Amino acid sequence: MTDNITSVGGGSRPEAGVSALKGRTGAGTPAETRGNTTIADGVVAKIAGMAAREVPGIYNLGAGMARAFGAMRERVPGAGAGGGVTRGVKVEVGERQAAVDLDVVVEYGVSIVDVAGGVRTNVISAVERMTGLEVVEVNVAVDDVHLPDEEEEAGPDEARVR
Repeated sequence: MTDNITSVGGGSRPEAGVSALKGRTGAGTPAETRGNTTIADGVVAKIAGMAAREVPGIYNLGAGMARAFGAMRERVPGAGAGGGVTRGVKVEVGERQAAVDLDVVVEYGVSIVDVAGGVRTNVISAVERMTGLEVVEVNVAVDDVHLPDEEEEAGPDEARVR
């Protein structure tokens, strides 16, 4: 199957926007290539966020203030639905490529280098498999280390990622 991926904008890094996988048309072309598929930035961000959270050693995603605001937003009925998945995740989707920036909190005692490598591998694999976009970079910013005796600032109600 040969889909073409296009989106709005361009530049050295993929431009933020919506990517579209354009298919061929006409009789004789396979059914799966007839028509267009559009993938929004938010979809790529959710995939990347879920993939990053699956890596052992990741405690949470998001910088300190983002985690604090996210925890408050999740407590408001109807306001926090799905927002936690993309907290700490920024994506830029270009014509055929995507770039991902992640803010993470790691568990104390893990190798940050190994965890970052695992995050990159898992995010690239998931995004490329699910979207067909080439992931050109995954930047991981380690914002904090979670110590075993620390309680989350939001309290015991907030579920731990791993």
